Amino acid sequence: MKTEQEVGLSNWKKRFFSIWAGQAVSQLGSRLVGFAFVWHLTETTGSATVLALATMMSILPEVIISPFAGALVDRWNRKKVMIITDILTALVTFIIALLFAFTEVKIWQIYIVLFIRSVFGVFQWPAMLTSTSLMVPKAQLARISGLNQTLSGAMGILAPPLGAFLIGLLPMWGVLSVDIITAIVAIIPLLLFTIPQPIREEEIAEVTSKVKSHLLQDLKEGIQYVISLPGLLMIILTATLLNFLISPAFSLLPLMITDYFKKGVIELGIAESLFSIGFLIGGLTLSIWGGFKNRLLTSSIFLISMGITISLMGIIPPGGFYVAIVVMAVAGICNPLVNGPLMAAMQARVAPDKQGRVFSLVGAGAAAAMPIGLAIAGPLSDKIGVRYWFIVGGIVTTIIGTLLLINKNVMSLGKDLPASAEQPAPVAVEE
Repeated sequence: MKTEQEVGLSNWKKRFFSIWAGQAVSQLGSRLVGFAFVWHLTETTGSATVLALATMMSILPEVIISPFAGALVDRWNRKKVMIITDILTALVTFIIALLFAFTEVKIWQIYIVLFIRSVFGVFQWPAMLTSTSLMVPKAQLARISGLNQTLSGAMGILAPPLGAFLIGLLPMWGVLSVDIITAIVAIIPLLLFTIPQPIREEEIAEVTSKVKSHLLQDLKEGIQYVISLPGLLMIILTATLLNFLISPAFSLLPLMITDYFKKGVIELGIAESLFSIGFLIGGLTLSIWGGFKNRLLTSSIFLISMGITISLMGIIPPGGFYVAIVVMAVAGICNPLVNGPLMAAMQARVAPDKQGRVFSLVGAGAAAAMPIGLAIAGPLSDKIGVRYWFIVGGIVTTIIGTLLLINKNVMSLGKDLPASAEQPAPVAVEE
């Protein structure tokens, strides 16, 4: 006798791709709204601080809520999570659209909307990802993962120019209304198809209790392991510092386009699209080439290259916009060639039973650095100019890449261990 899930998997494509397509359309609507808000704040305030705070409002829910969102999604009905978050997101967008149509919208109102929409997003996408493994046969999961990566890249290419086109065609409330329509498109297939729920074992409650009691112990063990593996601590500090420097620079890109290069929304859309195109090219290059044998040699070289391109963004004269967008594309190419080998190196050298804790430390450090960087970059850029953040951030990034390149402990971490070598011994922890 087949279970409901097994019956569903025998004819999985219709259900999965109907839901997946709806979520993809909704994601496009969300990207358009994000672009529209950024442009509105850029055009009306011209303030780096305002843009930095807007980005911070979008990031904070990920920093604060993400660690708990996965556990909650595992407990809740995933289909209901997706439907409710789509409805609430559309409702919030509808309210702000009404404000744009009939009154003057305050900056703090946009901040609130960005924060709330981000909260819903923290639950929305994990619910879709965790449902995928129950709707798709295991043999097809890798292909679907690749499809999701392609979708993300395509959104980065399509959303900025499409958003720029809609901003030139429609009033702000009209652009926001597109997101409401895309949310409805996402909800319809969710209402038409069932999504299987995972079977919850009775032991889950006991396991959860044990996990909670051992969280601090696991964190301590993870930190000790990082310290014990030469070069790993420097990599984590590097990831944290880079997020502190680079994330604010790209958040302030709209002001570089408008204030420094004296261009408009169409040119901003083109610049962001070219970065995404470069990102796709970099990802494809890495998948075909694979990088140097020493993975961290690849990361270090392209980190130096990325630092140079970021600095060039601030050095290029105001009349060099079209040179700048080519530089943006090059920065996009470098991005996956830095991050991909870096992640592969850690996966290869960190003991499997420690990877969750180590990767959590990397993620926590990187996530915490972004709001701090934004809080500093905004007011500072308002005083000295946005381009100086690009120049200084790029120079420091280049220096960091060079330090990684000449650090023997870091470079040794990028090499595969001999076949006879064992993984690093577990760190001794007092019971």
